[in-house]
Amino acid sequence: MDRTRRRYSSHFNGEIILLILLLSFTLIQSQKNMNRITRHLSTKSPSPPNSSQFKKILLSITLGLLTGLTGAILFAYIVHILFNYINKTPILKGPVIFSPKISPKTLQLALSRENQLLGSSSNGSYYKTVLDNGLTCAVKRLEPFETENKSVKRKIQMELERLASLRHRNLMSLRAYVRESDRFCLVYDCVSNGSLEDAMNRVRENQLQLGWEVRLRIAVGVVKGLRFLHFECFPQILHCNLKPTNVILDGEFEPKLGDSGLVNLLPNLDRSSSGYSAPECFQDCRYTDKSDIFSFGMILGVLLTGRDPTDPFFGETAEGGSLGRWLRHLQQAGEAREALDKSILGEEVEEDEMLMAVRIAVVCLSDLPEDRPSSDELVLMLSQLHSF
Repeated sequence: MDRTRRRYSSHFNGEIILLILLLSFTLIQSQKNMNRITRHLSTKSPSPPNSSQFKKILLSITLGLLTGLTGAILFAYIVHILFNYINKTPILKGPVIFSPKISPKTLQLALSRENQLLGSSSNGSYYKTVLDNGLTCAVKRLEPFETENKSVKRKIQMELERLASLRHRNLMSLRAYVRESDRFCLVYDCVSNGSLEDAMNRVRENQLQLGWEVRLRIAVGVVKGLRFLHFECFPQILHCNLKPTNVILDGEFEPKLGDSGLVNLLPNLDRSSSGYSAPECFQDCRYTDKSDIFSFGMILGVLLTGRDPTDPFFGETAEGGSLGRWLRHLQQAGEAREALDKSILGEEVEEDEMLMAVRIAVVCLSDLPEDRPSSDELVLMLSQLHSF
């Protein structure tokens, strides 16, 4: 952030200098023309100038001003180009490091080795790599982008620097990035439990038990990450690609949002392709913070029901063919308990919390963005269900 402020300050100072130079150049040219006119008049008769002489004087002054102003504008334009060139962010090569624990040499050496695949998403794959100093990192290799436009690459680089400055308990921290010829590799802290998608798949296969308390903690952590992006970042950051594959779980099942803000850097990614996308993304490609809330509602629905939104079950029901419509139908019919994952049903207190969470999920999945709560409101709503 300090680097960005210095860049803007330098640009602002350059504009002030440019304005001073332009005014000075105009005044110098005007003074030269006035001196020239004065010398000319001093060689003439001391009698008052007639009408013809007066017109010549006015014409000379006007031409002098126009000449000076034209020269000043041309000079200012040249200086402006020079300032823009000087202030332009260079396109960096090799690793760009944001953590003192990582050195460029050890990172490049680790990336050159074959690394363990952790998972894939629509815009790239995660790999686990171990540096020579024993530090374990998660490396995301973004999908190749087909552009030789330096301004696009420079914009991606500046945005990555901004994302690297974000620090929050529920965000994946960007520690470094490497620009290759046609892609970027992003380096994050490695987390031990993989993605929420992986965890829920293990739950469905009876390989993992996730109780309601853990699932609610995951939901609260996800929405706290959204609140940070929506309300504490300036300018506001929209996630735009929130889904279980981008919710990464640490050793305590604390969630961390991955891919925050990356969709804006990947113009070829179709935001509406995800089953977790809001209706407005399909209809008019409009995306707001309330679109992130819809995606969160889908994640909360998955945590409550244990079902994948692409499950053929939803296409076979008579209630609309989607997880959101199914939940809404059961709630309106007073049968919300039928939607809950049977493996987390237990004490009556927990069941009451889960039924209230179903109501929250249904509101988040409203078709109209204005009917959905904000992430700030959701943190309070979900935290009141349980003590965190």
